[in-house]
Amino acid sequence: MLKAFTAIASLVCLALAALGMGGCSPLALFDALGPRDNGGRQALRNQPFGENPRRRLDVFVPVEAPEHAPVLVFFYGGSWQSGAKEDYAFVGHALAAQGFVTVLPDYRLYPEAAFPGFLEDGAAAIAWVRDNIAEYGGDPRRIVLAGHSAGAYNAVMLGLDPRYLRAEGVDPKVIRAVAGLSGPYDFHPFDHDTSKRVFGQAPDPARTQPVTFAGPHSPPAFLATGEADTVVRPRNTRSLAAKLRAARVPVQERIYPGLDHTDTLLALSVTFRSKAPELAEMAAFLKAQAMPRQQMTVGVRY
Repeated sequence: MLKAFTAIASLVCLALAALGMGGCSPLALFDALGPRDNGGRQALRNQPFGENPRRRLDVFVPVEAPEHAPVLVFFYGGSWQSGAKEDYAFVGHALAAQGFVTVLPDYRLYPEAAFPGFLEDGAAAIAWVRDNIAEYGGDPRRIVLAGHSAGAYNAVMLGLDPRYLRAEGVDPKVIRAVAGLSGPYDFHPFDHDTSKRVFGQAPDPARTQPVTFAGPHSPPAFLATGEADTVVRPRNTRSLAAKLRAARVPVQERIYPGLDHTDTLLALSVTFRSKAPELAEMAAFLKAQAMPRQQMTVGVRY
Protein backbone atom coordinates (compact mmCIF):
# COMPACT_ATOMS: atom_id res chain seq x y z
CA MET A 1 0.00 0.00 0.00
CA LEU A 2 2.82 2.40 0.86
CA LYS A 3 4.60 1.63 -2.42
CA ALA A 4 1.37 2.20 -4.36
CA PHE A 5 0.86 5.56 -2.67
CA THR A 6 4.45 6.57 -3.44
CA ALA A 7 4.01 5.65 -7.10
CA ILE A 8 0.76 7.58 -7.40
CA ALA A 9 2.18 10.58 -5.53
CA SER A 10 5.23 10.58 -7.79
CA LEU A 11 3.02 10.66 -10.89
CA VAL A 12 1.02 13.56 -9.44
CA CYS A 13 4.23 15.45 -8.68
CA LEU A 14 5.49 14.88 -12.21
CA ALA A 15 2.20 16.20 -13.57
CA LEU A 16 2.47 19.31 -11.38
CA ALA A 17 6.05 19.83 -12.50
CA ALA A 18 4.94 19.63 -16.14
CA LEU A 19 2.49 22.41 -15.39
CA GLY A 20 5.26 24.54 -13.93
CA MET A 21 4.32 23.81 -10.31
CA GLY A 22 7.63 22.58 -8.89
CA GLY A 23 8.73 21.89 -5.34
CA CYS A 24 6.63 18.75 -5.04
CA SER A 25 7.75 15.42 -3.58
CA PRO A 26 5.76 12.32 -2.62
CA LEU A 27 6.31 13.09 1.06
CA ALA A 28 5.25 16.71 0.63
CA LEU A 29 2.10 15.56 -1.13
CA PHE A 30 1.42 13.00 1.59
CA ASP A 31 1.88 15.65 4.26
CA ALA A 32 -0.37 18.10 2.44
CA LEU A 33 -3.22 15.68 1.73
CA GLY A 34 -3.14 13.33 4.71
CA PRO A 35 -5.31 13.75 7.81
CA ARG A 36 -3.88 15.45 10.89
CA ASP A 37 -4.08 14.48 14.54
CA ASN A 38 -6.69 16.72 16.12
CA GLY A 39 -4.85 16.98 19.42
CA GLY A 40 -2.00 19.12 18.10
CA ARG A 41 -1.68 22.52 16.43
CA GLN A 42 1.13 24.58 14.96
CA ALA A 43 2.08 27.50 17.18
CA LEU A 44 5.17 28.90 15.46
CA ARG A 45 6.53 28.80 11.91
CA ASN A 46 9.99 29.57 10.49
CA GLN A 47 11.50 30.82 13.71
CA PRO A 48 15.22 31.63 13.19
CA PHE A 49 17.71 30.05 15.58
CA GLY A 50 20.76 31.37 13.73
CA GLU A 51 21.77 33.42 10.72
CA ASN A 52 21.87 30.65 8.11
CA PRO A 53 18.61 30.26 6.12
CA ARG A 54 18.52 26.58 7.08
CA ARG A 55 18.50 27.49 10.77
CA ARG A 56 14.73 27.77 11.09
CA LEU A 57 12.27 25.78 13.17
CA ASP A 58 8.55 25.17 13.67
CA VAL A 59 6.79 24.52 16.98
CA PHE A 60 3.70 22.37 17.51
CA VAL A 61 1.80 22.27 20.81
CA PRO A 62 -0.92 20.10 22.32
CA VAL A 63 -4.39 21.58 21.92
CA GLU A 64 -4.94 21.04 25.63
CA ALA A 65 -1.40 21.66 26.82
CA PRO A 66 -0.61 21.17 30.49
CA GLU A 67 1.84 23.57 32.05
CA HIS A 68 5.49 22.51 31.88
CA ALA A 69 4.90 19.88 29.20
CA PRO A 70 7.78 17.68 28.05
CA VAL A 71 9.57 18.97 24.95
CA LEU A 72 10.43 16.80 21.94
CA VAL A 73 12.85 17.96 19.24
CA PHE A 74 12.37 15.87 16.07
CA PHE A 75 14.97 15.66 13.30
CA TYR A 76 13.85 14.44 9.87
CA GLY A 77 15.93 12.24 7.57
CA GLY A 78 17.06 12.47 3.96
CA SER A 79 20.64 11.11 3.98
CA TRP A 80 21.86 14.52 5.26
CA GLN A 81 21.32 15.70 1.66
CA SER A 82 17.61 16.52 1.41
CA GLY A 83 14.58 17.34 3.51
CA ALA A 84 12.47 20.23 4.74
CA LYS A 85 10.53 20.63 7.96
CA GLU A 86 7.44 21.70 6.01
CA ASP A 87 7.05 18.11 4.75
CA TYR A 88 6.85 16.74 8.30
CA ALA A 89 3.95 18.71 9.75
CA PHE A 90 2.08 15.42 10.19
CA VAL A 91 4.84 14.36 12.59
CA GLY A 92 4.61 17.62 14.52
CA HIS A 93 0.84 17.24 14.90
CA ALA A 94 1.16 13.57 15.90
CA LEU A 95 3.74 14.19 18.61
CA ALA A 96 1.96 17.27 19.93
CA ALA A 97 -1.24 15.22 20.20
CA GLN A 98 0.73 12.82 22.42
CA GLY A 99 1.36 15.67 24.87
CA PHE A 100 4.77 16.96 23.75
CA VAL A 101 5.61 20.52 22.84
CA THR A 102 7.27 19.52 19.58
CA VAL A 103 10.01 21.32 17.68
CA LEU A 104 10.91 20.54 14.04
CA PRO A 105 14.17 22.22 13.01
CA ASP A 106 15.75 22.44 9.59
CA TYR A 107 19.51 22.02 9.36
CA ARG A 108 22.21 22.50 6.76
CA LEU A 109 22.55 19.74 4.17
CA TYR A 110 25.37 18.38 2.07
CA PRO A 111 27.15 19.84 0.13
CA GLU A 112 26.67 23.04 2.12
CA ALA A 113 27.60 21.17 5.27
CA ALA A 114 29.26 17.82 5.87
CA PHE A 115 29.86 16.24 9.29
CA PRO A 116 29.60 17.81 11.84
CA GLY A 117 27.73 20.84 10.45
CA PHE A 118 24.27 19.34 10.80
CA LEU A 119 25.03 18.38 14.40
CA GLU A 120 26.13 21.93 15.15
CA ASP A 121 22.83 23.16 13.73
CA GLY A 122 20.91 20.66 15.85
CA ALA A 123 22.71 21.83 18.98
CA ALA A 124 21.89 25.46 18.11
CA ALA A 125 18.22 24.51 17.77
CA ILE A 126 18.30 22.87 21.20
CA ALA A 127 19.87 26.02 22.66
CA TRP A 128 16.94 28.02 21.25
CA VAL A 129 14.55 25.50 22.80
CA ARG A 130 16.20 25.83 26.20
CA ASP A 131 15.91 29.61 26.09
CA ASN A 132 12.44 30.02 24.54
CA ILE A 133 10.25 26.95 24.79
CA ALA A 134 8.65 27.93 28.11
CA GLU A 135 6.76 30.60 26.16
CA TYR A 136 4.92 27.76 24.39
CA GLY A 137 4.19 25.68 27.49
CA GLY A 138 7.25 23.46 27.34
CA ASP A 139 9.58 22.64 30.22
CA PRO A 140 13.21 23.33 29.18
CA ARG A 141 14.37 20.90 31.88
CA ARG A 142 12.50 18.03 30.21
CA ILE A 143 13.84 17.80 26.66
CA VAL A 144 13.88 14.59 24.62
CA LEU A 145 15.24 14.09 21.11
CA ALA A 146 13.90 11.92 18.31
CA GLY A 147 14.38 11.42 14.60
CA HIS A 148 14.04 9.14 11.60
CA SER A 149 16.89 7.78 9.45
CA ALA A 150 19.62 10.47 9.18
CA GLY A 151 17.55 12.46 11.65
CA ALA A 152 17.72 9.55 14.08
CA TYR A 153 21.50 9.73 13.78
CA ASN A 154 21.36 13.46 14.56
CA ALA A 155 19.11 12.97 17.58
CA VAL A 156 21.06 10.08 19.05
CA MET A 157 24.46 11.60 18.37
CA LEU A 158 23.47 14.87 20.05
CA GLY A 159 22.30 12.88 23.06
CA LEU A 160 25.37 10.65 23.32
CA ASP A 161 28.24 12.96 22.36
CA PRO A 162 28.09 16.04 24.65
CA ARG A 163 30.56 18.15 22.65
CA TYR A 164 27.99 19.82 20.41
CA LEU A 165 25.61 20.90 23.17
CA ARG A 166 28.46 22.15 25.33
CA ALA A 167 29.72 24.25 22.42
CA GLU A 168 26.32 26.01 22.50
CA GLY A 169 26.44 26.46 26.27
CA VAL A 170 23.79 23.78 26.86
CA ASP A 171 24.12 21.32 29.75
CA PRO A 172 23.89 17.84 28.14
CA LYS A 173 21.91 16.66 31.18
CA VAL A 174 18.83 18.53 29.94
CA ILE A 175 18.45 15.72 27.37
CA ARG A 176 16.37 13.23 29.30
CA ALA A 177 16.07 10.57 26.56
CA VAL A 178 16.51 9.94 22.85
CA ALA A 179 14.49 8.00 20.28
CA GLY A 180 15.81 6.74 16.97
CA LEU A 181 13.68 5.32 14.17
CA SER A 182 15.60 3.35 11.52
CA GLY A 183 18.81 5.19 12.30
CA PRO A 184 22.43 4.54 11.30
CA TYR A 185 24.51 4.32 14.46
CA ASP A 186 27.34 1.92 13.59
CA PHE A 187 28.26 2.26 9.90
CA HIS A 188 32.03 2.64 9.72
CA PRO A 189 33.94 1.78 7.55
CA PHE A 190 32.23 4.07 5.05
CA ASP A 191 31.31 1.87 2.10
CA HIS A 192 28.48 3.86 0.47
CA ASP A 193 28.74 7.01 -1.61
CA THR A 194 26.60 8.98 0.86
CA SER A 195 28.67 8.11 3.92
CA LYS A 196 31.90 8.74 2.01
CA ARG A 197 30.73 12.20 0.94
CA VAL A 198 29.21 13.28 4.23
CA PHE A 199 31.63 11.69 6.72
CA GLY A 200 34.72 10.82 4.69
CA GLN A 201 36.67 13.96 5.62
CA ALA A 202 36.31 13.43 9.39
CA PRO A 203 39.80 13.19 10.94
CA ASP A 204 38.70 10.43 13.34
CA PRO A 205 35.97 8.29 11.75
CA ALA A 206 35.23 6.45 14.99
CA ARG A 207 34.07 9.72 16.52
CA THR A 208 31.38 10.06 13.87
CA GLN A 209 29.65 6.93 15.17
CA PRO A 210 27.01 7.09 17.92
CA VAL A 211 27.97 3.61 19.11
CA THR A 212 31.41 4.99 20.03
CA PHE A 213 29.86 7.26 22.67
CA ALA A 214 27.41 4.80 24.23
CA GLY A 215 28.26 4.50 27.91
CA PRO A 216 26.95 4.70 31.47
CA HIS A 217 26.21 8.43 31.20
CA SER A 218 24.18 8.13 28.01
CA PRO A 219 20.49 9.08 28.11
CA PRO A 220 17.84 6.33 27.98
CA ALA A 221 16.99 5.31 24.43
CA PHE A 222 14.01 4.07 22.45
CA LEU A 223 15.43 2.40 19.34
CA ALA A 224 13.10 1.05 16.67
CA THR A 225 13.43 -0.16 13.12
CA GLY A 226 11.71 -2.33 10.57
CA GLU A 227 12.73 -5.92 10.11
CA ALA A 228 12.52 -5.43 6.33
CA ASP A 229 14.67 -2.28 6.25
CA THR A 230 17.31 -2.64 3.52
CA VAL A 231 18.34 1.05 3.54
CA VAL A 232 19.66 1.19 7.12
CA ARG A 233 20.05 -2.39 8.26
CA PRO A 234 18.53 -3.37 11.63
CA ARG A 235 22.02 -4.34 12.84
CA ASN A 236 22.57 -0.62 13.55
CA THR A 237 19.73 -0.64 16.07
CA ARG A 238 20.81 -3.94 17.58
CA SER A 239 24.43 -2.83 17.93
CA LEU A 240 23.67 0.42 19.72
CA ALA A 241 21.00 -1.16 21.93
CA ALA A 242 23.42 -3.89 23.01
CA LYS A 243 26.16 -1.41 23.92
CA LEU A 244 23.78 0.78 25.91
CA ARG A 245 22.40 -2.22 27.78
CA ALA A 246 25.93 -3.34 28.61
CA ALA A 247 26.42 0.10 30.18
CA ARG A 248 23.18 -0.38 32.18
CA VAL A 249 21.36 2.39 30.32
CA PRO A 250 17.56 1.93 30.01
CA VAL A 251 16.76 0.85 26.44
CA GLN A 252 13.58 -0.17 24.66
CA GLU A 253 14.44 -1.94 21.41
CA ARG A 254 11.72 -2.67 18.87
CA ILE A 255 12.15 -4.48 15.56
CA TYR A 256 8.78 -4.28 13.81
CA PRO A 257 8.01 -7.28 11.56
CA GLY A 258 7.33 -6.48 7.92
CA LEU A 259 8.18 -2.76 8.12
CA ASP A 260 10.75 -1.19 5.81
CA HIS A 261 12.72 2.02 6.08
CA THR A 262 9.91 4.38 5.07
CA ASP A 263 7.26 2.53 7.08
CA THR A 264 8.78 3.56 10.41
CA LEU A 265 8.28 7.20 9.46
CA LEU A 266 4.80 6.87 7.99
CA ALA A 267 3.65 4.77 10.96
CA LEU A 268 3.65 8.04 12.90
CA SER A 269 0.86 9.32 10.65
CA VAL A 270 -2.89 8.88 11.09
CA THR A 271 -3.10 7.12 7.73
CA PHE A 272 -0.60 4.35 8.43
CA ARG A 273 -0.61 4.16 12.23
CA SER A 274 -2.12 0.68 12.19
CA LYS A 275 1.14 -0.62 10.69
CA ALA A 276 2.82 -0.70 14.11
CA PRO A 277 2.31 0.60 17.67
CA GLU A 278 5.42 2.72 17.22
CA LEU A 279 4.00 6.14 18.11
CA ALA A 280 2.32 4.94 21.31
CA GLU A 281 5.36 2.94 22.42
CA MET A 282 7.84 5.73 21.71
CA ALA A 283 5.66 8.36 23.39
CA ALA A 284 5.16 6.22 26.50
CA PHE A 285 8.91 5.58 26.83
CA LEU A 286 9.88 9.23 26.35
CA LYS A 287 7.20 10.48 28.74
CA ALA A 288 8.36 8.06 31.43
CA GLN A 289 11.94 9.25 31.09
CA ALA A 290 10.93 12.92 31.01
CA MET A 291 8.83 12.83 34.18
CA PRO A 292 9.57 15.52 36.77
CA ARG A 293 12.48 14.43 38.91
CA GLN A 294 10.44 13.95 42.07
CA GLN A 295 8.13 11.52 40.25
CA MET A 296 10.88 9.33 38.80
CA THR A 297 11.20 5.78 40.06
CA VAL A 298 14.04 3.37 40.62
CA GLY A 299 15.69 2.31 37.36
CA VAL A 300 15.29 5.67 35.65
CA ARG A 301 18.40 7.77 35.06
CA TYR A 302 18.73 10.81 37.30
